Amino acid sequence: MSINMIVPMEVGIACRDLPKLRRFYEEVMGFSFVSEIQIGADKAAQSALSAEGYTVVRLQTNYGERIKLLAPNTPPAPAAAAKYILDKPNATYLTFIVEDIEAAIGKLLEAGIEFMTGNQRAEVRPGVYLAFCRDPEGNVLELVQYTDIGAYRADLKK
Repeated sequence: MSINMIVPMEVGIACRDLPKLRRFYEEVMGFSFVSEIQIGADKAAQSALSAEGYTVVRLQTNYGERIKLLAPNTPPAPAAAAKYILDKPNATYLTFIVEDIEAAIGKLLEAGIEFMTGNQRAEVRPGVYLAFCRDPEGNVLELVQYTDIGAYRADLKK
C-alpha cells in the first residue's frame, strides 16, 4: 500500500535570516504569504527540528505548491557551500519550470543573485535549458525551460 497524498507537496527550507529569505521568495520568486507560526522549545525539541524553538513561514505558488521557511531561535554557524551541487552529501535543490528562462535569469540578476552556471542558460539536451543559482542563504535553485513542456509533462494542461 502506498502513502495517499491529499495536497500538493511542500518543501521545508531551514534558514538563518527569515525576513531576508521571505522577501526573496515573495518579491523575486512570486510566492504569496500564507501564514507565520512560532513554535516553543518544548514542541520544537519534540519534533526534532530545534532545541530552542523556531518560526515557520508558509508561502505558496500560484499552482498551490508551498514552501516552509523555518528559522531556529538560535541559528547555527553558516556552512561552506560546495563548488558543485552533487559534491555535497544529501544535496537538494528546488526546481522552477519557467516559461522564459532568460527573463527569469534577468530578474534574479537584478535582485543580486549570482548564478553557478554563469549569467546565461545552459542547454543540457536539445530543447532543455537550465540555470542554477543560490538563494540569499545559499539554497540551490534550478530554473528550467522546456521547448516542448508537453513532452516532459504530458499530464499538464496547457
